[in-house]
Amino acid sequence: MEPVAGTALSTLLLASTAYGKYLVTLYGMTANYWAAGAFVVAWIAQFVGHGVFEGRAPALLDNIYQAFFLAPLFVWLEILFALGYRPELKTRMEKLVAIDIAKWKESKAQKTNGVTNGKPANGHAKQS
Repeated sequence: MEPVAGTALSTLLLASTAYGKYLVTLYGMTANYWAAGAFVVAWIAQFVGHGVFEGRAPALLDNIYQAFFLAPLFVWLEILFALGYRPELKTRMEKLVAIDIAKWKESKAQKTNGVTNGKPANGHAKQS
């Protein structure tokens, strides 16, 4: 990860953990119930948002590591970029993301046409 962004995120996570502990000390299990409710609502919103606006499943369904570790870092960098952080890194990342999206769309089109990796999707030659 980019060192400055990683350090800032680590600081934010530590502060959030301390504040969470404070809330549990102050309000007891009620704080955990509210946190769990917010967590469930956020996951539902993620699935709805991906389905409605992107038309594809969230990363959780593709790769659990990516969903829990890489996606939050990507979101953190998006927030920093919106605040004007390292525009050259943003440009470089946007190019890489565009390439990945193009590859994904190409593989989706091949699957739709019954071809995967240049071979028929079911392993059998197409009969005419």
